[in-house]
Amino acid sequence: MAFDGIVTRAVVEELKSQLLGGRISKIHQHERDELLIQIYNKGINHRLMISANSSNSRIYLTDQAKRNPETPPSFCMLLRKHLTNGTVLNIEQYDMDRIIFIDISALDELGLPIENRLVIEIMGKHSNIILVNKESGKIIDAIKRVSESISRVRQILPGMTYEYPPAQGKKNPLNTSREEFLNLLEGDKKGILLYKFFYFNYTGLSPLLSRELCFRTGLDIDRPLGSLNDKEKNELYSSFETLMTDVKENRYKPLCIYNPQNEVLAFYCLDLVQFGNHNKEYLPSISQVLDKAFRKRDLDDRLNQKSQSMRKIIQARLDRSMNKLARQKEELLQSQDREKYKVYADLISANIHLIPKGADRVELENFYDENLEKIEVPLDHKISAVANAQRYYKRYSKLKTAENLLKEQIPETQKEILYLENVLVSIDNASQLEELDEIREELVKEGYLKEKSRGKKSNKGKVDRLSQPHNFISSDGFKIYVGKNNRQNERLTLKTAHKDDIWLHAQNIPGSHVIIVRNNQEIPDTTLEEAAILAAYFSKAKNSSKVPVDYTERRNVKKQANSKPGMVIYNNFKTITVSPDKEIISKLKS
Repeated sequence: MAFDGIVTRAVVEELKSQLLGGRISKIHQHERDELLIQIYNKGINHRLMISANSSNSRIYLTDQAKRNPETPPSFCMLLRKHLTNGTVLNIEQYDMDRIIFIDISALDELGLPIENRLVIEIMGKHSNIILVNKESGKIIDAIKRVSESISRVRQILPGMTYEYPPAQGKKNPLNTSREEFLNLLEGDKKGILLYKFFYFNYTGLSPLLSRELCFRTGLDIDRPLGSLNDKEKNELYSSFETLMTDVKENRYKPLCIYNPQNEVLAFYCLDLVQFGNHNKEYLPSISQVLDKAFRKRDLDDRLNQKSQSMRKIIQARLDRSMNKLARQKEELLQSQDREKYKVYADLISANIHLIPKGADRVELENFYDENLEKIEVPLDHKISAVANAQRYYKRYSKLKTAENLLKEQIPETQKEILYLENVLVSIDNASQLEELDEIREELVKEGYLKEKSRGKKSNKGKVDRLSQPHNFISSDGFKIYVGKNNRQNERLTLKTAHKDDIWLHAQNIPGSHVIIVRNNQEIPDTTLEEAAILAAYFSKAKNSSKVPVDYTERRNVKKQANSKPGMVIYNNFKTITVSPDKEIISKLKS
């Protein structure tokens, strides 16, 4: 991915054409490092996405809408105070770097006009969004405060004067000349490789563009600079000049490059010949390109970050439960061998007069055996024969009680394991951040996680917004729904589905509930098989070749009292064996 200075310039040109003179109507901060600003201009509401995420920092126009937090973060409230109803006066790039200034005129608390500057720094882990008073240059606040303990080079704190990031001594590629370019080539004494020359010496050039320049010139990217002859150097400058002329004159050609899996492999605002014509998509605006490149990537990153702690806690609980079950089964086996202790106790009690004092074992005739064979009874020589008998009776009674308890506890532990495995499958199946929030709420309610502090704000009147299950259409036209987590599974099966609908679930495997909406029709075998494939795919066995899937009418599925969310029992079922197939599933998505 290459959000470099040239892409930044293309974005700035697009923002200027769409947003200058516009009015800021709404500001939302749906993530701790991301803003969505709505700007009304010329009859259109534009959504400006600005992210200071360390992995996916970016800025562009989007049609994406996200769920907002119940309580706006403090930085969001501050921006609303200073920028809402403000007019966008100017948008500019700082010296071909990945820094953008957005100047906004608004009214202060006294109703007097004031001009503030929103500084967007797209700099990897150092990315930031900073609000600055333009007249004084003082920082009002930032989405990421940087204290001296974080960086001794450059602090970003309220009240400090805003300073540009430290200069790296690079040249502006739009202002270079042939002489300067060739001098830089000649002046290199470090023997760096050809493609590194460009982004080592010029601001705003990425490795992707550097490789592109080498490709356009027909030179190997890994050649040392010292191996170039004069002709090659001049040809290299000609390619460089041609490309920079396109940038100066804003002749952009935004495009995405896709890999065989149809994922964005690369993007840029200029044509990239290094990829040939394979899997290219040209789009009308750089914002559309960036939206395609970053939307799924950012979502996947955030899903992974948000799910890590949950997955770690649940996996630890699952491991403990598995160990607990192993111990319980071992104890159950031991308890089933308890009869010998009762026999020992009875034989000792019947033969006390034959047991010498201080003996550590004794052979006694077993009157429980038809042949009256003798058995050896271990004794504790420190205590009397009567005390040994009482000890064996006590051990027998304890193991008998333990067996009864274990027969109750083992099924409960097994249910716990099944539930935790279902939670892990739900986390893996989550495709939206809201779904992870639902899983977290469920785990808090069940006591597996601690509830996050909500401050003083009351939850009274809060609307419980639930995400929706996967929605598919079978090749025969039947609707198929697939739950994404335990709460969805329970709602889908027990509240949404009709009693005549068909319910499916991977057999004895944690996974999603699947519902075929019947509508008083017979379900064709094709639809049944497709729904079974969905049940297998959205289960722990998604990578298996053959997965048994049970199916029955919804009327045969019930929830036991006091059972955990999504845990049900069913009867009168049949089984079909299928292989999970992602290609089939992609064709069913509605």
